[in-house]
Amino acid sequence: MPAHLAVAPAPARPVGHASPIGTASANTAFANIAALAERIARVPVAPAAARQMRPEYLAIDALCGTDARMRDLLTRGKRFVDRGLPVLILGETGTGKEFLARALHEYSERRAQAFVAINTASLPEHLVESELFGYQRGAFSGALPGGMKGKLQQADGGTLFLDEIGDMPHALQTRLLRVLSEREVTPLGASHAVPVDVQLICATHQDLASAVARGTFREDLYYRIAVGVLTLPTLRERDDKRELIARMLCDEWPGLHEDQVLARVSPDALSCLLRHAWPGNLRQLRAALRYACAVMSGNLLCTDDLPPELATSSHAWMSGNDTFMEQRSHDVSNAVVSAPRVQTVETIAQMPRHDSERERILQALAQHRWNISAAARTLGFCRASLYRKLKQLSIPHVRDCGDALSAGHFA
Repeated sequence: MPAHLAVAPAPARPVGHASPIGTASANTAFANIAALAERIARVPVAPAAARQMRPEYLAIDALCGTDARMRDLLTRGKRFVDRGLPVLILGETGTGKEFLARALHEYSERRAQAFVAINTASLPEHLVESELFGYQRGAFSGALPGGMKGKLQQADGGTLFLDEIGDMPHALQTRLLRVLSEREVTPLGASHAVPVDVQLICATHQDLASAVARGTFREDLYYRIAVGVLTLPTLRERDDKRELIARMLCDEWPGLHEDQVLARVSPDALSCLLRHAWPGNLRQLRAALRYACAVMSGNLLCTDDLPPELATSSHAWMSGNDTFMEQRSHDVSNAVVSAPRVQTVETIAQMPRHDSERERILQALAQHRWNISAAARTLGFCRASLYRKLKQLSIPHVRDCGDALSAGHFA
C-alpha cells in the first residue's frame, strides 16, 4: 500500500479510558478506511509515457492525409528540428499550431524530455517575466519560500513552446532575445545566470512581418525566432478534408475504421461538411462533428444533425443550386427539342459542371449499363439520392439519350 494511503496507528490511551467513539465504532471506521485504501491502491495507473502524450495529440505523420502542401510542410518541419533550428508556426486560429508543435517535439530527439507550453497572451504582463525566467527566494513580496523555476529552466533539455508570441509585451521581448542569444537565463533576484538548452517553437496567428514594420515587435527577435517558418494552410485550402473528417469521427466512434465511419454519414451531410468555408478551421470542424454525433438519433449522421449554422448554409446552397439546375434543365430541354440527339449530348458535355462528381457518376452509370440501383450502390447513394444528383447535374436519363451520351462521353 502506498505510504500516503497507509492508515496511521491510533494513539495510545491510558488504561481504563474508553475511545471517544466507542471501541466497536472505531474498529469499524478503521476497517472501512483500510478497505477503501486497498481499493484505491488496486486502481491501475497509466505508465508515464502514456500520460506524457495526451491522446488527442497525434504523431507528426498523422497530421494530414493526401494534401501535398501539408506533407511538404511536415517534411520541412522534421528537417528543422533535426538541425535544432528555432521554428515559427504561422496560421489562422484553429489550424492546429499546438498540434504541430507537440508532434515536432515527439518526433525530435528531445521527446523523452519535457514539452513546456506557455500562452504569452493569457498571462498578465507583470507575471510573464517570473513565469518565463523564474525567481529566487525572497525576490519579491509574496514569492514562494523556495523560489520557482521558470518555464525556460523547466524546458531545459526539451522543448519550449511559446504560443501567441505576437502578443508578447515589448519589454519582455528584449530579455527573451538575450536568452536566445546567450543560451542562459537569470532568474529574478539571482546573482548569476543559469545555462539552458531548449528547442524553441513559437506560434502566432498574427503577421509578424507587419508587426515589425509597425514597431510593435522587435526586428532582431523576429529574425532570431523565424529561422524555420511553417505556415499552416487553412482548412478550406486543404485537399484532405474527407480524411480529416473520417479521423475525427473515429475518435467519436471508437472501434470503427475510416471507411466504416464515412459509411455512417449521409452523402448530403458529407457534401455539406466538405464545402463549408470553416472560418474556425480544424477546431470548428471537430466541434461540429462532436455536436452532430451527440444529437444524431439513428446510425446515420444526416444534414439535420449538423450544427444550425452548417444546416442553414447547406439549405441555402441547395436552394440556390436547385434554382440553377432548374434553369440548366430548361436549357437542356430546349437543346433536346431544337437539335439532333448527338448535338444535344455535345451541348451537355460543354456545360459548366461539378467535374469530379459528374465524371464519377457517369462512369458508374456506364459501368452498370444505367442500372440505377447498381450504380447507386457503387457510388454509396440510395436510389433517390442518385436521381436527385442526376437532376442537379443535368444528366438526362438513358431513356432520353443514354446511348448517345455513353457513346459521346466514353468513346
